[in-house]
Amino acid sequence: MTAESYYGRPVLKPPVWKVPDVPLYLYLGGLAGASSTMAVLADLTGRGRLAAAGRLAAAVGATASVGALVHDLGRPTRFLNMLRVFKPTSPLSVGSWILAPFSALSGAAVASELTGRLPGAGRAAGVLAGAVAPAMTTYTAVLLADTAVPGWHEVYRELPFVFAGSAVSSAGAVGMLAAPGEAEPARRMAIAGSVLELAATRRMHRGAGLVGEVYQQGRAGSVLRAAQALTCLGLGAAAFAGRSRTARIASGLCLNAAAAATRYGIFEAGRASSRDPRYTVMPQRTS
Repeated sequence: MTAESYYGRPVLKPPVWKVPDVPLYLYLGGLAGASSTMAVLADLTGRGRLAAAGRLAAAVGATASVGALVHDLGRPTRFLNMLRVFKPTSPLSVGSWILAPFSALSGAAVASELTGRLPGAGRAAGVLAGAVAPAMTTYTAVLLADTAVPGWHEVYRELPFVFAGSAVSSAGAVGMLAAPGEAEPARRMAIAGSVLELAATRRMHRGAGLVGEVYQQGRAGSVLRAAQALTCLGLGAAAFAGRSRTARIASGLCLNAAAAATRYGIFEAGRASSRDPRYTVMPQRTS
């Protein structure tokens, strides 16, 4: 079945977000949130190097994520203006209020870590960042799914789990690379995150209906197939990472590349769905 729009123009205005700014924002935010959680748990279990690696990854990821968002917006004042009002019904407003304090707390925690000053305050900032971290890990999925873009809205149930699994696997991968002597918990994180991502992605594809086509074809389909292959490779390498330095490095690199590719593929799938009237019109005709 086909669907046409007036004058052959899209029913929806395609998202104007830029590449690579927004895909980087999605990837780095998830990595930062999961890394902060890893840092808190590592600190509680006495794994100092892993905790330091997690705090550094959280601070760098959050700061770079803000930078990518500001670059996409065009002017820093546009990001600051989003903080003038807190609107609980707006995922963008809530997300801004998650990103801003998380970035500040993560930066304070890693500054204390690197300088050795105010260790108590630095640790408290790290714990507070860890409390915000689960929201930081998944709010971007809610931000996408709450739009009218069919490719994102139709998978609103599964998308947070895909993003969460991807974020946890990439943070675990960073831990394996940065703290090899204390990498066992990070390796388990990487494995658990990879399994969750693969399972949620499979469920997303099966439950997306007609709009699921955008995840299988074109540039988005190619990128997402590459992401799944990299996730499987990283998962397999993580199984041997406890005994092999080469496997640990391969797993770390594959899982982070997979996380970035997953965000980019999902972003492209949404844009493709907004350009084709079928994905807007046909679900309404069958409902």
